Amino acid sequence: MDTRKEISEFLTSRRARITPDQAGLPTYGNRRVPGLRRTEVAVLAGVSVPYYTRIERGDMHGVSDGVLDALARALQLDDAERTHLFDLARTAQLAVTPRRRRQPKQHVRPDVQWTLDAITGAAALAGNERLDILAANPLGHALFSDLLTDTARPANHARYVFLDPRAEAFYGDWARATAETVAILRRAAGRDPYDRDLTDLIGQLATQSETFRTLWAAHNVRFHTTALKHLRHPTVGELTLSFNRLDIAADSGLSIFTYTPEPGSKSEQAMNLLGSWAVTPGDVPAAHTTNG
Repeated sequence: MDTRKEISEFLTSRRARITPDQAGLPTYGNRRVPGLRRTEVAVLAGVSVPYYTRIERGDMHGVSDGVLDALARALQLDDAERTHLFDLARTAQLAVTPRRRRQPKQHVRPDVQWTLDAITGAAALAGNERLDILAANPLGHALFSDLLTDTARPANHARYVFLDPRAEAFYGDWARATAETVAILRRAAGRDPYDRDLTDLIGQLATQSETFRTLWAAHNVRFHTTALKHLRHPTVGELTLSFNRLDIAADSGLSIFTYTPEPGSKSEQAMNLLGSWAVTPGDVPAAHTTNG
């Protein structure tokens, strides 16, 4: 990933979405663009126009945290966007540009798998920031059977969402699912643009999915820690589940994702039925516990 280009496109996309009225600025004459001009962003951030122009062209050399904070305020960035801007700046300011590299194969520790298996009322998965799914409890395996039986390893949520035709029927709001997935990957790429596995995944999705290409070009990022998920399981039908991400402090970049029905709801009944059909831990293919 070209960090200078990413910075330029991200900042350009953020100022394009803010009107002068939203920024509290007066408007004069005809405007060729609906968003803010570079001069207006510079005024709002309290920096010179040439300095902001240099930044927007991707040159972050010597840019302080104070200036980044000022830009975040001027562009009305939310927490995820502000974090992304700082991640891009940190990468751009490295004295030596790292080479693209393969991340070591991630293995889910046995006690993490035990934790997943101890969760019986919810589907539970373990995955990384690339959205590789590395482990699941029996109910998780039953809920996401189409994803986890993918012959490609590791199973990957983004690849399923964009490249598996069954995904559009599985997600009650496929457009939302695709937008969230791209925003998660965009943030991961900002954190580590030299992860070759992530770069390869993005390249595959961009080559094979026009929807992905369109969403990727928007440069949206987001935190995705909790949400209400509407799913259509091919066996038990409609499900409304509470999603939560629980980061594993001892394993950097690894998280547990849970999908829990409201007690007493029809979704709980459906999940109980699904659980009664779920495979036992001994029947789950060994491939779901590692990306190797």
